[in-house]
Amino acid sequence: MKIAEIMRADVEVCAVGDNLAAAATRMWDADIGCLPVVDDAGHAIGMVTDRDVCMAALTRGEPLHNIPVEVAMSKEVRACPPDATLAEAEEIMRSGQVRRLPVVDAEGALVGIVSLADLARLAAPEDGNSARKRPDKKRDLSGQEVAGTLAAICATRADAEARAPAPVRPKRAPRRRPPKPPARRARRR
Repeated sequence: MKIAEIMRADVEVCAVGDNLAAAATRMWDADIGCLPVVDDAGHAIGMVTDRDVCMAALTRGEPLHNIPVEVAMSKEVRACPPDATLAEAEEIMRSGQVRRLPVVDAEGALVGIVSLADLARLAAPEDGNSARKRPDKKRDLSGQEVAGTLAAICATRADAEARAPAPVRPKRAPRRRPPKPPARRARRR
C-alpha cells in the first residue's frame, strides 16, 4: 500500500509570515496538532505544532499575534513522497521522532499529510468498530511496529540516556600501600 492511498489531501497550512495566533486558530478549528508551513510556491519549508506555539509563548512572553510562525517552526522538514510505502513512512517517523509527515511531490510541493494515527488505524485489527474500513485484509504494518514507532517518537532525552549503556571503565589494580617501616624501639640506656 502506498502513502497516496491513505494520506489526507486537504491539508491545513500556514505561511511563514503568519503569526502564531493565526496558526493556533487554524489548528483549533481543524482539530489538528500541527500545520505544514509553506512558501508562496506551496513548498513545505517547515512544520509548526501546538507544542511549538506553547513553548514560543512561554519563552517569548509576548502575545501570540506578535510572534511570527518562523520563530517557532521547525525548519527541518521530514517528508515522504506519495509513492512511499507505509513501512518507509513509518521508518521516517521513527528516525525523525515525528508523528506527522508532509507528503511532497518531486518538486517539493505539498500534496498531503499522513500521521502515525493513520498508520495505527491501518495496523489495528478490524472489529467492525473501525472508523475507516480497508478494502483488503492484508496489513502492511503490524500493531507492534506502530507501537514501537510511537515509543521511539515519544522518547525523551532522559529515556535515551537511560538506554545508553554505561561506559565501561577499565578495572584498576588495587592500590598497594607501601609496607610500613618496622617500628623503632627506643634504646634503653
